[in-house]
Amino acid sequence: MSAKTLSINGTLVSAREEESILDAARDAGIAIPTLCHLEGLSEVGACRICLVEIAGSNKLQPACLTKVSEGMQVETDTPRLREYRRAIVELLFAERNHVCAVCVASGHCELQNLALQVGMSHVRYDYLSPSCHVDVSHQRFGIDHNRCVLCTRCVRVCDEVEGVHTWDVAGRGINIRLISDMNVPWGQAESCTSCGKCLQACPTGAIFPRGSSVAEVERDPGVIARIVAARGERQ
Repeated sequence: MSAKTLSINGTLVSAREEESILDAARDAGIAIPTLCHLEGLSEVGACRICLVEIAGSNKLQPACLTKVSEGMQVETDTPRLREYRRAIVELLFAERNHVCAVCVASGHCELQNLALQVGMSHVRYDYLSPSCHVDVSHQRFGIDHNRCVLCTRCVRVCDEVEGVHTWDVAGRGINIRLISDMNVPWGQAESCTSCGKCLQACPTGAIFPRGSSVAEVERDPGVIARIVAARGERQ
């Protein structure tokens, strides 16, 4: 397996040929913001927060899905990228009903952290204010669709790690929603094992333990990668 040498922000970096730009950057200690990415899960490139510039191409590429190549020149923090990332975060806030002041994950939310990181002081777009319900039919957990950013981390962890695929995505455009089983209330989803992995994977306050109050929900997303690694070692 050959190694590739590339440049990230002017720094020469070596990476394995199957690695993504995101992997190579993080191995080199270069931070690239993400939202839909979670260690231990497959990549989908849904959020576009990790877009980077590659010399020779006018098209921005997702670092999580773009493989390294010999001589590649990558920029991860340019004025163009900063503006794109800020716009993406603003659109995420405008698309649903995110009210941080009354959220169970306030202070422990990846979307909230991203807003601070990209310098979002206000939203320049019209709020869509969709009618989203809160499902608390499950005995242990609830899901607030107002706070979902459709990163599909819950879908992937349920499918790839727990192996039951309770969660999926249905609908289009503003009407797209997470669904459990064949679009039944979560508490009626017979495939759900109540493992809580979707709760750990969720980057916002969308999935929460029932009875949680404001700012109470803290997660350990790294537990997913540790589970995957432990299973691999036993194999």
